[in-house]
Amino acid sequence: MSELINNREVHETEQTHRQNMLKEIIKELHAGKSVEEVKARFEEAVGDVTVAEISAMEHSLMTEEGIPVTEVQRLCSVHTAIFKGSIEEIHRSSKPEEQPGHPVHTFKLENREIEKLVNFRVELHKDKFRKSDDEGIIFKLLEDLGLLLDIDKHFSRKENLLFPYLEKYGIYGPTQVMWGVDDGIRSMIKEAKALLSGYTGNREEVVSALELIIKEVNEMVFKEENILLPMALDKLTEDEWVKIARESGTIGFCLAAPEKEWVPERNPEPVDAEAKEAESAGTPQGFIRFETGILSVQQLELIMNHLPVDLTFIDENDVVRYFSHGKERIFARTKAVIGRTVQNCHPPQSVHVVEKLLEDFKSGNKDAEDFWIQMKDKFIYIRYFAVRDEEGRYLGTLEFTQNIAPIRALEGQKRILSE
Repeated sequence: MSELINNREVHETEQTHRQNMLKEIIKELHAGKSVEEVKARFEEAVGDVTVAEISAMEHSLMTEEGIPVTEVQRLCSVHTAIFKGSIEEIHRSSKPEEQPGHPVHTFKLENREIEKLVNFRVELHKDKFRKSDDEGIIFKLLEDLGLLLDIDKHFSRKENLLFPYLEKYGIYGPTQVMWGVDDGIRSMIKEAKALLSGYTGNREEVVSALELIIKEVNEMVFKEENILLPMALDKLTEDEWVKIARESGTIGFCLAAPEKEWVPERNPEPVDAEAKEAESAGTPQGFIRFETGILSVQQLELIMNHLPVDLTFIDENDVVRYFSHGKERIFARTKAVIGRTVQNCHPPQSVHVVEKLLEDFKSGNKDAEDFWIQMKDKFIYIRYFAVRDEEGRYLGTLEFTQNIAPIRALEGQKRILSE
């Protein structure tokens, strides 16, 4: 036992020494030494370094050395230049999830940026606001919260790419709970922005709202990295991670993007293998005969994708079977939703609305339902149609979504021969 304790103490001492060494080297950089001078000393004295160590070092520079967060951010790219060779080239990790481009690596990369934003910028500006609520600091907080709204992309990738795969392994509860908390954080950020935009002088109300956001965001980062991602790593196959990585760009990234595409060494083209399998079945070259003509699968797909609307179809068992993928989809869809029940594609707070709509369609109480919302410069018209066969049997629901803002803005007339 004593040997184990001694080993642990030695390890902790080494870690502390490395951390201090890293900090001293970066302080030299901030003091004016060249990148090459610092890089050479770094490689000689420290060797390899992990992303976690870099994050801890930057945290220490700000909290213990008093270096302003803006200064650390300004030199962030220089830090990267120094560490890049050590992380990626000298000691490439054998763990796929630690390699740039892997979805877990990207989630954690974003979390580091989210932590910097809430724990330093928002925290710093919140403290200043508590002392003085002048217009300048209100503007900075609005700017911070505007950046933090980017967290929607981080959450959306979890909900629309990662959760569907976990559901395939029978994991539903934790994902639904986390989705609900994600929505709560989204709402908190928007509400805090509204408080600041229409500031009435209630300083403590704003401070409380900001403190709650900081707390909830930090707790979510902890839950993701200590519960969700380890659980996902335990369940998902390498091919499934590849699919998630390749579809991630469809939704976008929060505050930081992967440096490159992740290509596992074992099986670089799992998606192409699927395509070859489909091709061997004759599907892409097949034709579909309709009552009013014949189209190839390619023609049909191109037609659907050129329609100025987004289409999604769920079958009679509420399973998503198809969505169109035009150039500018209004609401993000990823291939991971195919085969997923529509109830699991919506936040827990709105599932009851979906259930009621489907119940009305299935019972025949309704054949269609419309909604419309303003979303920034878009006016979104959302229509749902019950799809029935000739005998009136319910076969599924078609969602039809269109930005009708340009149509609403039309005036006068334009005839076919008009210039």
